[in-house]
Amino acid sequence: MRYRGRVGVEGGVRLVMEGALTARDRVGVQDFLLLENYTSEAAFIENLRRRFRENLIYTYIGSVLVSVNPYKELEIYSRQHMERYRGVNFYEISPHIFALADNSYRALRTERRDQCILISGESGAGKTEASKKILLYYASTCPARHNSAPIRDRLLQSNPVLEAFGNAKTLRNDNSSRFGKYMDVQFDFKGCPIGGHILNYLLEKSRVVHQNHGERNFHVFYQLLEGGDESLLKRLGLERNPQQYHYLVKGSCPRVSSISDKSDWKTVNKALTIIGFNEAEVEKLLDIVASVLHLGNTQFGEDEDGETHITTETQLRYLCKLLGVNGSELSQALTHRKIIAKGEEMISPLNLEQAMSSRDALAKAVYGRTFTWLVAKVNQSLAFKDDMYYSGKSSSVIGLLDIYGFEVFQINSFEQFCINYCNEKLQQLLVELTLKSEQEEYEAEGIAWEPVNYFDNKIICDLVEEKYKGIIAILDEECLRPGDASDITFLEKMEDTLGSHAHFVTHKLANGKARKAVGREEFRLLHYAGEVNYNVNGFLDKNNDLLYRNLKEVMCQSENPIMSQCFHREELIDQKRPETAATQFKVSLAKLMEILMSKEPSYMRCIKPNDGKQPGRFDEMLVRHQVKYLGLMESLRVRRAGFAYRRHYQAFLQRYKSLCPDTWPNWEGNLAEGVATLVKHLSYKPEEYKLGKSKIFIRFPKTLFITEDALEARKPSLATILQTSWRGYRERSTYHRTRHAVIVIQSWWRGVKDRRKAKRRREAADTIRSFIKGFILRDEPRCGDNEYFLDHVRFSFLMTLKRNLPKNVLDRSWPRPPTALIEASDHLHTLWLRNMVRAYCRRVQPEWKHQMDQKVIASEIFRNQKDCYPQSVPKLFVGTRLEAEEINLKVIQTLGNDRMKYAVPVIKYDRHGFRPRPRQLLLTGSAAVLVQEAKIKQRVDYGALLNISVSSLSDGFFVLHVPTNNTKQKGDLVLQCDHVIETVTKLAIVADKIHNVNVIEDSIKFAVARGKEGVIDFCSGAELRVVKARGHLAVTAPRLNPASR
Repeated sequence: MRYRGRVGVEGGVRLVMEGALTARDRVGVQDFLLLENYTSEAAFIENLRRRFRENLIYTYIGSVLVSVNPYKELEIYSRQHMERYRGVNFYEISPHIFALADNSYRALRTERRDQCILISGESGAGKTEASKKILLYYASTCPARHNSAPIRDRLLQSNPVLEAFGNAKTLRNDNSSRFGKYMDVQFDFKGCPIGGHILNYLLEKSRVVHQNHGERNFHVFYQLLEGGDESLLKRLGLERNPQQYHYLVKGSCPRVSSISDKSDWKTVNKALTIIGFNEAEVEKLLDIVASVLHLGNTQFGEDEDGETHITTETQLRYLCKLLGVNGSELSQALTHRKIIAKGEEMISPLNLEQAMSSRDALAKAVYGRTFTWLVAKVNQSLAFKDDMYYSGKSSSVIGLLDIYGFEVFQINSFEQFCINYCNEKLQQLLVELTLKSEQEEYEAEGIAWEPVNYFDNKIICDLVEEKYKGIIAILDEECLRPGDASDITFLEKMEDTLGSHAHFVTHKLANGKARKAVGREEFRLLHYAGEVNYNVNGFLDKNNDLLYRNLKEVMCQSENPIMSQCFHREELIDQKRPETAATQFKVSLAKLMEILMSKEPSYMRCIKPNDGKQPGRFDEMLVRHQVKYLGLMESLRVRRAGFAYRRHYQAFLQRYKSLCPDTWPNWEGNLAEGVATLVKHLSYKPEEYKLGKSKIFIRFPKTLFITEDALEARKPSLATILQTSWRGYRERSTYHRTRHAVIVIQSWWRGVKDRRKAKRRREAADTIRSFIKGFILRDEPRCGDNEYFLDHVRFSFLMTLKRNLPKNVLDRSWPRPPTALIEASDHLHTLWLRNMVRAYCRRVQPEWKHQMDQKVIASEIFRNQKDCYPQSVPKLFVGTRLEAEEINLKVIQTLGNDRMKYAVPVIKYDRHGFRPRPRQLLLTGSAAVLVQEAKIKQRVDYGALLNISVSSLSDGFFVLHVPTNNTKQKGDLVLQCDHVIETVTKLAIVADKIHNVNVIEDSIKFAVARGKEGVIDFCSGAELRVVKARGHLAVTAPRLNPASR
């Protein structure tokens, strides 16, 4: 396996195996092989205690994993932890169940040899949880096929189902497995899980009918009562209260705080669906579970003749319905026994005690066979069904053995005898395979094998299983022989046959102190793990485990499809007596040993730290008891008989090469020579180590500890050297990377610039060529040769126009268009002017608009005609030239409702003599009124006003012409005003005489009286002068705008 230099952190201890040795005083050693005093049980337990205190629950004994149940959740089973252990050498990082699982998986893939993992320990030590963690690891990390998801789910979901029917609450464990389980997980040639198979051993059927105080029956009964809906319970004839059922009250523990039966019921139902049970199968399975409860409540009584009969008819009816059997036949079978002797059948009535035993036997048989059927059904679901794909050469298996550990109670019976016999066989297998693997490794490495003295427990296995003389053979003989056989005669027979055996003791055979420790109904076996006393009471009955023939006949006729598969009619035909329970267990155990011997085993030993299931509490006496009965000290002694530590040359040299100048920083030669050079520099003594073909073997842990301490002392100087080298390397690398990057960027940028420059030149040449050609053909119709030029001219004009648009309506500038765009330019000019005018108009305020309206009318009247008009344009027209207080109040009262719109001071010239008189001209809504102080001198209605005459010079004269035949009027009014443009414009607007204003150049004639006319002559001069001449008025005015006319 290639060495990997991974370093991580777990509980403050580095994950590299040897690295943790520096913290050994606090957390102990990760491998018991590195204990200096490996023969001391106290040192072994102290190492366990230190690691348990640091939440390090896993420790190795070589390849054996020891686990201490923490009784709390630890954050060490996440997906991240799975990836950390995936594909890593077994000893490379800290001990973990994932390391054990991954090591078996990699061995399966690389060596193509089947593997198995043996998990053992006391009830409550965590065996079931360990097997779940291993299955979870394989389901999560193994490669997946396109259809492998269902089989992964079924492998995981098989646990809740088997736990419901095979686990129960005991004094030591709330979820104790009451059967042994061996599961094969099948993998294809790619390493994908594709199937599985389960073997079950020695289900504790006696728990169905009896539980010790503080214990419970199997979980499924409580789950059904707690989680089943009302309609289901009504159909099954059940009540929710477990206290109503005889088989559930004996332990006086219907509910457990750590168990949620209602939640577990949902989990089991979901798991059954995933595994592949249909609704009909689940229904019939629950019928059987309910029938066991009804059997327990079936009561018997005796009539006057002393015959036994069933007194609970309700239970009998439900039994018939649920099991699908005839009621009268079942009643007869429960109270009578059928005996066949020499071909003749005899019916013998049962007494009350026998009838109850018959009932309990039926309950155990029904439940036990149903459990076997359930395992077979799960196996059908897990079986790999792709026959075309499957072949024996293309698939491999990893077996998981979750088996009971060595058990020693105050009273040990038939079950403990079988369990401890099983553990003797497994211990024998462990020792044999451990020694075998050690010897094979020594031979492969060329190291001389040193014989190991160890306790060979084959003598104990033979004591139990030997033909004709073993305990099982004697037990079977007592069960089969005619006559009055009992448990005591069985004990006496063992005393006669085995009395001289060194590992067998009874009260009769013992002497002195030993006799006091062994009861008169007990025998003692000296197991590899210690002495155990077994009480013989019940051995014969449990070994026989017989069901009366007439009960078998009734059950073989069952209409329940599950029961019909559990009870076969061939049993009635076969006259051969069925094998006893002990023989069946012995045979199945032998087959299990064959299975395990055909595989490469890995071991996991589980330990419970206390009986109270309390996290953090370490009961030394209890742990010592388990260390002894699990044979851990024996395993350690066998493994340490040779060398305590061994590593591949590459891994050893990689870790410790810094301790020798010749191997640091790198060894270029042969690995073996490098290791030899290193150990020589470290002054290893010849007896402390051996060099194999690919590994170094170190005999004493102390040698390794000294080496590791030397490495720890060397690390500060190594760190300084590494930091210096790394900084130099980093800076040089940074410089080279930067320099290379600069060169690359410069080269790239020069190329980009040159390519861009060449491209621009090509484009410029093409543009100039197109431009010149277009210029030559500019007057031709648009074509491909001149369209670029024409488009350019058009674009240039439009861009020039965009930059030089007029800023206001008075700006008449406009760029000169090319010939092709003259018409378009005119349209654009018009549109722009309209747009500016519209925008200007939108911005004009009402007051300003009124002003502009007047100015426009003034422009229409006087522009290019009146000499003083240009000077009036920038001057705003005012609303009036006279304030209200300047006009006499009597005049205002005389005008009444005729509102005044404009007033201005004027000079009126008399019609006779042209004498100037100051007056006020008032413009109302209906007339122009001439006022002298408080007197209205003349009123000219707008309707009577004919026209208005003004001169073309800059004088302020204007004449209001009225009809001569109007008696109300004295004649035309000759007026002079400083604001003649404003006054005439307002008068024209108010009187609606805009088109009746005449601008005259030389002279203005006006009516003096009827038939008489007056004349005003106008001429230009240096200054304004008004002169009365004979019969006319001469006005001289300066010309302000000589070029205006």
